[in-house]
Amino acid sequence: MKRLTKIVVLGSALLLTAGAASAATASDAPRQREAAALTGTAKLYRSAGDDITFSFDAHLAARDTADPMKATGTFEFSHYLNGKGARALAKVDCLVTGGKVAVVSGVITESDLPGAEGKRVGVTVHDLGRHDRLGYSWASTGSPVETKELPKCVSSAPFEKVLKGTGDFTVVPWQPEL
Repeated sequence: MKRLTKIVVLGSALLLTAGAASAATASDAPRQREAAALTGTAKLYRSAGDDITFSFDAHLAARDTADPMKATGTFEFSHYLNGKGARALAKVDCLVTGGKVAVVSGVITESDLPGAEGKRVGVTVHDLGRHDRLGYSWASTGSPVETKELPKCVSSAPFEKVLKGTGDFTVVPWQPEL
């Protein structure tokens, strides 16, 4: 009987240990890397003193690697000079990254710029550490309001310089199966 009790106790201990090990393994398992991301905030450099800021929180989940139009998140931008200007918030509808370059697009959901809400805009970021660069889809028109029917994930080359000390963009490169 003592031997049977020892076997039962030993068997229970093994089951508890195995259960705890598998629970620890499941919760301690590394999370799968997201497929792509663009995050961070920076001000653009302008010699005239314009206050131009861009902020991003855009993500493409690992399960959506094959479809960059399933990206989620928001991005915001503002442009003020001498107390006049506007800001806009856009809901992300596409994110494509390659190396340290990201193109994100979204539809403006909130803005104090008349006519901007409902317009799609795109932004390109080149993550160069302390010397990030940025471009935007309305570069040639001068205003997001003037952009006509922009497709998803379209923007301009990152021609703008980020103000020294403000660039903290981070690009997670997209690696789709080709």
